[in-house]
Amino acid sequence: MSEAVKKNPRRYGTMTFAQAIQYRLPLAGVVSILHRVSGAFMFLLLPFILYLLNQSLISEISFEYFKGFTSHWFVKLIILGLVWSYLHHFSAGVRHLFMDFHIGLDKESGRKSATGVLAVSLVLTAAIGLKLFGVF
Repeated sequence: MSEAVKKNPRRYGTMTFAQAIQYRLPLAGVVSILHRVSGAFMFLLLPFILYLLNQSLISEISFEYFKGFTSHWFVKLIILGLVWSYLHHFSAGVRHLFMDFHIGLDKESGRKSATGVLAVSLVLTAAIGLKLFGVF
């Protein structure tokens, strides 16, 4: 059989599971994926948050009940996750708006803006978390 007739055993565009685990995304890619994850997290928890808001506004008794409910450490941890989700999604959204105006599209600017998004969202989340858990 001639060389031209043989099929190329290597397939381009596909990746095995082991290769996918070992693949290392650039920081801008990680921020982009986290932007999507945070948006999905907020979207999925929105009905639950609106239900809690509705129930807490019915009467003073229900407000006090939910005030006690949210004082539990696990609920505060979920709230902190929502806070991070909002702050990260907002920061990454501002980054994407700048990119829509063709600002910071080169590789180095993308890396710096991705670092800035992670730094801003994590520092603000840590500050709100300290307030939420009663440190100050």
